[in-house]
Amino acid sequence: MTRTPVYFVSHGSPSTMYDTTHPAYSKMQDLGREITTSVKPAAVVVFSAHWQAENSNTIEVNVSESEPLLYDFYGFPKHYYMEKLQNRGSREVAQEVLAALSGAGIKTVEVERGLDHGVFVPFKVMFGEGNHIDVPIVQVSLFEDDTNAEAHIKLGRAVEKLREENILIIVSGMALPNLRDMQAARAYGRLMPYAVPFDNALKEAAEQPAGSQRDEAMIDLLRRPDARKAHPTFEHLLPAHVGVGAAGGDPGKQIWTFPETSMSWAQYRWGRLATASAGASCCTFEDEYMSREFAPDDCRHFIFYLFIR
Repeated sequence: MTRTPVYFVSHGSPSTMYDTTHPAYSKMQDLGREITTSVKPAAVVVFSAHWQAENSNTIEVNVSESEPLLYDFYGFPKHYYMEKLQNRGSREVAQEVLAALSGAGIKTVEVERGLDHGVFVPFKVMFGEGNHIDVPIVQVSLFEDDTNAEAHIKLGRAVEKLREENILIIVSGMALPNLRDMQAARAYGRLMPYAVPFDNALKEAAEQPAGSQRDEAMIDLLRRPDARKAHPTFEHLLPAHVGVGAAGGDPGKQIWTFPETSMSWAQYRWGRLATASAGASCCTFEDEYMSREFAPDDCRHFIFYLFIR
């Protein structure tokens, strides 16, 4: 059996669920259809930027069979807190994750919790009406330390072998998530100066040949002079490091990107699809957005909200 690919998705804010005209919405739908029609996984293991372990040097694994949604955001309309996502957990799959992590020397803790918005927001778009994915979903935390990129690569590597069992690994973060600069980006009238350079740097690192060179390139992203501009905190970047680790020796490819104001919506896949078309290429928007003039309401789909860490 061909092992599953690994996906990185930029999940946006809770309003992503409703912003059907934003380009990222249809791209998430495309990604979901690719997963249900070409990958057809038996289960999904997901890492989200919005779950970091309570204790240092420890990973938490959700073993609950029932996974209610965690509305871990504030200040949104009432209907946001009434959203539902048909899903189920799996203690059996969770035990496989725990065994893989323990085998790699990673300390683990079993917890019972729901799915945070870093999971349910993109999944509602990816696996919405007509494309439901009826397989167990098991969420795994990041480490508490959001500056240790190497540890997150090792975390991904520890679960790589699950891909041999038709278990899909999805990592959910944001290629660029600087909400703090949104107003400044509007005043600036175009992309923030760091947006395209950092987006390009992530692409270059993620697409490096597999091995220590790629790992180092990913770690070096946190050392860039513009790193704290692109990512005021690193928890939205680290899922990409988990993805690179889980990829093992498989090549990475940016599927699509969309730099916008102080954000980027890049998506990545590591590994190949059995039915992938030859000559497929990713789309970039650098040329368009380096010259685009932004109206004040161009960023309407981004609402300021508190990221729960």
